[in-house]
Amino acid sequence: MDGQTRETGIGRHRRLIAVVLFLVALFAAAELSGLRDHFNLAFLRQRLDEHLAGGLAIFTLLFVLGNLIQIPGWIFLAAAVLALGRTWGGIATYLAANVSCAITFFTIRWMGGDALRRLKGRTAVRLLGELHAHPIRSIVLLRTLFQTLPALNYALALSGVGFGTYMVGTLLGLPLPIAAYCVFFDYLAGFIRG
Repeated sequence: MDGQTRETGIGRHRRLIAVVLFLVALFAAAELSGLRDHFNLAFLRQRLDEHLAGGLAIFTLLFVLGNLIQIPGWIFLAAAVLALGRTWGGIATYLAANVSCAITFFTIRWMGGDALRRLKGRTAVRLLGELHAHPIRSIVLLRTLFQTLPALNYALALSGVGFGTYMVGTLLGLPLPIAAYCVFFDYLAGFIRG
């Protein structure tokens, strides 16, 4: 009976386990291949400086990949502000961040479905209840506080919230923190140069 209960518990969490294993494997592959070493300000800034259109495409692709392998979004924002200036760097980051969040959502949702909704713990039920009671407001608040934090993207994708709601909350929640970081990085760049 114990083995049967344990198997049911594992079966219930099978998709969540698959997502965790996928993310660990992706992180390990990026680390072992040396790919993570390229996610730095100098490399990203150089891509944007070399050719604007191609640089923006590479920047967006790297943002997507970076989000999946736990690279913080501020690195991309700082590189964009240093290469393109406060306004265009902010716009480029906002667009790349939204594309990244959308692709992360589809990737994680495809693998894990709504695995977090299947958790039976009191805390999980309460948190997801709050999210589903006021989804857009909750996502806007979470994005304002945590921007494109990879763990947040994974949790929202696995929460069962719909893609449209997810994107509306993301689109509305990212401008304020991105603008604040743009001002900060632009000031910091001016201070370093001056």
